Amino acid sequence: MEKTLTCEVQSLSGEALELCYHCHKCTAGCPVVEAMTYGPDRILRMILLEQDDEILRSKDIWLCAGCYTCATRCPNDIDIAAVMDALRQIAVARGIPAGERDALLFHRLFLGVVQRLGRSHEAAMLGLFKILSHVPIYKDMDSGARLFLRGKVPVLPGNTRSAAEVQQIFKRSH
Repeated sequence: MEKTLTCEVQSLSGEALELCYHCHKCTAGCPVVEAMTYGPDRILRMILLEQDDEILRSKDIWLCAGCYTCATRCPNDIDIAAVMDALRQIAVARGIPAGERDALLFHRLFLGVVQRLGRSHEAAMLGLFKILSHVPIYKDMDSGARLFLRGKVPVLPGNTRSAAEVQQIFKRSH
């Protein structure tokens, strides 16, 4: 028998979705909810209603910033960011394309940069993303230049003492 979406999500995230009583505090605090179609609260409800296709093809699971605002606001301590992460994993495993253009590319680039450098590096991410997503390199260059000039985005990545530990995490996860 095939596992239900609810079972898959609960298994991957470790969260008890049935504890949600839809108080909407997660959605009210979400910094990206305006760009979403459903919002965190409705996504949780849709999982329980087994609306697999709508959820896994939605842009919501890819727009989630993973900021944990929803989790901190939840009176039942449901880690909705972990649920969204589980939904992304399921979508990728089922071969469902990301509902938000280039979201999967960005996700893979981020992990690749962290794996290679042991940390995130904004300049590398920006350059790779612009090239691979075919976004014109000059688009939003003015704001990028200001960040470079103010020292907010270093051109070269700094050294990290935990690069070997990060490599071990990636090895264990494969």
